[in-house]
Amino acid sequence: MLEKHTGHDLCILASDAERNAAEERLRSAVETGRLPLDQLGGRLDEVHAARTRGDLEAACRGLPEPGPRDSLVVDRPPTSGTFLAGIFGGFVRKGQWVVPARMTTWSMWGGGRLDLTEARFSSQDTVIRAVALWGGTKIWVPEDVEVEVKGFGLFGAFDKRAAKRIGKPGTPRVTVKGIALFGAVVTRTKR
Repeated sequence: MLEKHTGHDLCILASDAERNAAEERLRSAVETGRLPLDQLGGRLDEVHAARTRGDLEAACRGLPEPGPRDSLVVDRPPTSGTFLAGIFGGFVRKGQWVVPARMTTWSMWGGGRLDLTEARFSSQDTVIRAVALWGGTKIWVPEDVEVEVKGFGLFGAFDKRAAKRIGKPGTPRVTVKGIALFGAVVTRTKR
């Protein structure tokens, strides 16, 4: 993230890390609808040509500093496997991590917790297949992502209370689908 600098600091040569932060800031601005896509190329050229911190600030002119939840979709590989299992035991995935585009959770005579509230997403659309057989899975989703829940409960529950449509350009979408047989898959919203 670019830091606020005094007038004198703006003459200091820019580092590669500062250029990368400026690129991420521009991409985030396009994803959130703050910067038109047709302006991205020119602004990225300015960032690549920038010699000083002042040049980087000029390339990012008119854009707010990124907040803690900006850039929910990142251009990084997932930091978790695509299969989590709690069989006669449990699993927990929480904290800061990058969610794969497709993921399966399996709870059988056990349980699991999948917390997406501090996570980033490797894809704009994420599909989580949740299977609970005589077990349970709880999935926490942040308020600022779109959630669709399509599961089926047979002698069990597939909770749909966290389903919501945001409809803002650039908002990541998480689809939770699967089955709960004598078990439960619960999806909740968490700040």
